[in-house]
Amino acid sequence: MLPQEHLIARVVDLCRADERFDAVLRYGSFAQGSGDEHSDIEFWFFSEEEIDAREWCSRIAPVTHHVRNEFGADVVFFQGLVRGEFHFAADVAVVGEWPARGATVDDMVVVDRRGALRAVLESVPLRPDLPEAGELCGRFVNWLVLAHHVTARGEVLRAADAMAHVRRHLLWMARLAERSTEHWLTPSRLAEAELPPALLASVDVTAPSAAWRVGRALWVRLGCPVPTVLFAELDAALS
Repeated sequence: MLPQEHLIARVVDLCRADERFDAVLRYGSFAQGSGDEHSDIEFWFFSEEEIDAREWCSRIAPVTHHVRNEFGADVVFFQGLVRGEFHFAADVAVVGEWPARGATVDDMVVVDRRGALRAVLESVPLRPDLPEAGELCGRFVNWLVLAHHVTARGEVLRAADAMAHVRRHLLWMARLAERSTEHWLTPSRLAEAELPPALLASVDVTAPSAAWRVGRALWVRLGCPVPTVLFAELDAALS
């Protein structure tokens, strides 16, 4: 067994024995059956009582560090650089706001003392709804024009940040063009295995001009209506 699998088994035993939890679910790679030695362990815990996250997580295994991340999740590091992401909340209704669950309900439910968790999970689609191709292309060009302007202004770090969004949208456009949408919410996940090497290499760009060449071709390939004036301006600015 992987170290993560031992930790997951320990979490399952602990939370099933802890009557404070009304419901517990696991998500991510191991719930999906694709976890490996590099994967996180990921859980949501639901309780109306206040839970000391660090103290509770230290029951799983020795914790080398704990931090509350920018999304409100408690992230702990176990020995061997195993990362655990744990969300503590009061109401299972928050799960109903997810764009997708990514795994079967049976593989996600760990504790469901009132039956509410299963009902909410079953209301969430397995896979996310995909945006219209034209909407996706528009989002790409939104970030591209920003990257162009801040690059011209000499804001190197801001340009790099904008280009990260540009590349992510190029990956989404590439996945849509290739009909490879299994890992839509995180388009870089397993991209090396799921996209043609030449196409993947083409979206790994750092300059707005290169991104426009790739994005322009994908825009046309996706069959989206072409805004001719905008295309002409971008061709002139980024040639």
